[in-house]
Amino acid sequence: MLYEQEQIIQAFRLFSKLSIDGKGSEDELRLYFSDDQIRGLVDQFAQEVECTIISAGDNLYFVPLALSSPHHIKNETLKRTYLKANSTNNDIYLMYVSIVVLFGAFYNSYQTIEPTIDFISMSEWLKLLDERLQALKEHDRETLAEAEKDYKYNWCAILEKWDALDDLKETAKTQDKRTNSRLGFLDSVKRFLEAQELVHDIGNFELELTEKAKTIIQRYYMEIEYNRGILEFMYQLEEKKGEAEVAGNL
Repeated sequence: MLYEQEQIIQAFRLFSKLSIDGKGSEDELRLYFSDDQIRGLVDQFAQEVECTIISAGDNLYFVPLALSSPHHIKNETLKRTYLKANSTNNDIYLMYVSIVVLFGAFYNSYQTIEPTIDFISMSEWLKLLDERLQALKEHDRETLAEAEKDYKYNWCAILEKWDALDDLKETAKTQDKRTNSRLGFLDSVKRFLEAQELVHDIGNFELELTEKAKTIIQRYYMEIEYNRGILEFMYQLEEKKGEAEVAGNL
């Protein structure tokens, strides 16, 4: 396909703006959708760096799709900005699992394509995450070790990390990354999600999803290529329990 020079320049300017800022305004949104050729070029540029462009509300967002993307947030940046100084990769894995459970709470454990609740409290998020991790403990260590090979997550270390957090400090008035508590850890995850414009803090320790989050969840979180295997592993015990309860009522 032949492109006019002005289209190439406009497309590259838009790509540069999105890749640097991570998002585009309503004006960039209009430009992106008003010209098929410009949109095609921007999408191609994004694919070259393993990213994609999504629209949510009145904004465009530049979203990395792979760990190998140069635009993916590096582990050291996550540790330095959101976690404690002595954090390890296991803290990041626990962070990711926490996000999976949070998003799952809005989508009925990923059984629906639309959110089933409008908001969730921090305490409910904590409760659901603890339930999910306790359920994973029902697997024997051999099963968890085998799952580590499939999903590249050290499930045993994640469970140990969660158990090491002091749940006796959950009632502390200040909960942040300096508080060695489970709620303090979730506060760090919340700050990351807010910085990425994935949740809004609506007050009273309650969170709601943004349009950006809803788009990403529906388009990528439920896809086999990205997360489906992990989701099935994390929620399969819940499904089996539900099946057993149904069978018991027959």
